[in-house]
Amino acid sequence: MKKNDIFTVTITDLSNDGSGIARHDGQVVFIPFTAVGDVVEARAVKVTKSLIYGKLERIITASPDRISNDCNVFASGSSQCGRPVRGMPPVVHRCGGCDFRHISYEAELCAKETFIKSAFTRIGKLSPPPEFLPIIPSPQIARYRNKAQYPVSRDGYRVISGFYAARSHRIVPHDDCKLQPEIFNEIKEFVLSFTGELRHICMREAYSTGEINVMLVSQSKNKKFYELAEAIMKKFPKVNGVVLNIKKDENNVILGDEEHLLAGESDITDEMSGVKLKISPRSFYQVNTPAAELLYGVIREFVQPAGKTILDLYCGIGSIGLSMADKAEKVFGVERVESAVKNATANACLNGFTNAEFICGDAGSMPDIQPDAIILDPARKGCETAVLENAAKLSPEKIIMVSCDPASAARDCGRLNQLGYRAVRVQGVDLFPRTRHVECVT
Repeated sequence: MKKNDIFTVTITDLSNDGSGIARHDGQVVFIPFTAVGDVVEARAVKVTKSLIYGKLERIITASPDRISNDCNVFASGSSQCGRPVRGMPPVVHRCGGCDFRHISYEAELCAKETFIKSAFTRIGKLSPPPEFLPIIPSPQIARYRNKAQYPVSRDGYRVISGFYAARSHRIVPHDDCKLQPEIFNEIKEFVLSFTGELRHICMREAYSTGEINVMLVSQSKNKKFYELAEAIMKKFPKVNGVVLNIKKDENNVILGDEEHLLAGESDITDEMSGVKLKISPRSFYQVNTPAAELLYGVIREFVQPAGKTILDLYCGIGSIGLSMADKAEKVFGVERVESAVKNATANACLNGFTNAEFICGDAGSMPDIQPDAIILDPARKGCETAVLENAAKLSPEKIIMVSCDPASAARDCGRLNQLGYRAVRVQGVDLFPRTRHVECVT
């Protein structure tokens, strides 16, 4: 096999990046946009001694899992709809958001369960292995995201905005993402009709109240942004505030350090798991509120918080810890983002919890307490080794690992296993339908 050779294979599995897996003459083959059971014709785009990376040319026999694609920037070409038409490329433009718009949701959930089990088997190498509970589906699989970040650029004289193509910083123009609320696109188009002098347009919506915060990211401050902010709030009554973020550096970081409130309020108020939450634009908040409530229910069930002292590391705005503060003896939270800590402290007061305390600091610097349970909810990359070691030194009865990356969760659970803990059970919760990402609680 060499580059650009055409070959035929049957897809037998899915990789954790969403590609179909097959075998050809002893080599493992990865082909994006395929489904288990597809018989496909593919073109080799990269060939190594043991691996072939292929591009889908046409579908010979479609998998029973395959469905029609409903997004014009996920994939283009009739081959994606199961009709074997030669000469039509399967992907003309693809944004980097979705991975599974071409298969049924049932097939997606099955794949995600496999991703979780595979990660803990291959990476965690836990002995004995934990119990894997059936994955919990998302209550919504469309329009579920409460947050969007739209990059803005120019294509000649034309202002373009949408989402980045997969593994690039090339913007794919997009007029209706099926994962975002429709009002987000309406606000984006309204903003761009006023000005294209922006780097990003960011929005967040509160699920329970409908409040929307709009953040405009620009290289400099201009009085016309105040006029735009007033116009946005007049046009869209759900918008309760507009913030300007100044980002001067030329790098891949979206936000700068300088912010100005242009109109209204900077925070939105939502409610999750019976707890009212103030959320600032920079603070981390789960993007799928109904599914996050199910996730928090799993965490609460695992912790059994009644009468316990709980340490919530990487606590953000305090939403996890506060969701069990009504039963816990004491809740401590640690978070390095100052605005999130302010939110968490305000949220404890907002809900009348006097048994919750939040500290601004790195997760590795543990407060001087003896917790009964520690909750770890790190970013996708997982926990630093020092955090896991310090958590184990506190000898809590339980450590609850919450992760949006089963691979990093499995790695960290393997480390905790070496520190004297044993992974008992793992629960998958799908917070990210139509993408390869999945949340798991261990």
